[in-house]
Amino acid sequence: MLAAFRATLFYGGITAAMLIYTPLSLLILPLPYRLRYRIVTQWTHFALWWLKVTCGLDFEVHGREHLPDRPAIVMCKHQSAWETMAIQLIIDAPQVFILKKELLWIPLFGWGLASLRPIAIDRRNGFRATRQIVEQGKNRLAHGSWVVVFPEGTRVAPGESGKYLPGGGMLAEAADRPVVPVAHNAGHYWPKNSFAKKPGTIQVVIGPPIETDGKTAKQITQEAAAWIESQSRALVAG
Repeated sequence: MLAAFRATLFYGGITAAMLIYTPLSLLILPLPYRLRYRIVTQWTHFALWWLKVTCGLDFEVHGREHLPDRPAIVMCKHQSAWETMAIQLIIDAPQVFILKKELLWIPLFGWGLASLRPIAIDRRNGFRATRQIVEQGKNRLAHGSWVVVFPEGTRVAPGESGKYLPGGGMLAEAADRPVVPVAHNAGHYWPKNSFAKKPGTIQVVIGPPIETDGKTAKQITQEAAAWIESQSRALVAG
């Protein structure tokens, strides 16, 4: 009962903040992208702070020293909605997400999301979606943004693994940029489709960059998947 009450406070607070930041994101569209990004993502800073205050859920990051000096491709385990916010704080630089285009249709949330130049794909059209990831991803990287990929395509429960889709690896091969693998155990505290959140400290592990020179997209994806799944199993066991 208490957990549900805390979650209600959390969602109420971030919704109220969204009512402020969404109109703001539209008003500041004429500003340079990097400045707009800094302003709009303050909502994320508030959301994670408010999550800690209301639900007692915090996080620790291990391996920040592995982050490259220039924009790269992040392949991150996908267990909950938490990592879609937290990665924006963990990597303190402009970044874009590969996401399903339907998210941009959500009132308020989708409008603010659209202002951050995501790569919004139609997952029903695999060939077109992959081409879009490669073309737009190369463009975003060239203009100084990191590209964040959830290669399993959907959220999976802790201890489980989904099929790793090829888009991120194909982008890495085409752009000749390293892949940064990220594992975490957020699904233990913020389960898929769960309203209540468990208090505690989410553990995030950033792995050494996977260099892509001379590797195929399949090899890159397999190497990233092996590291992410190994670390994810260790987090579940530990």
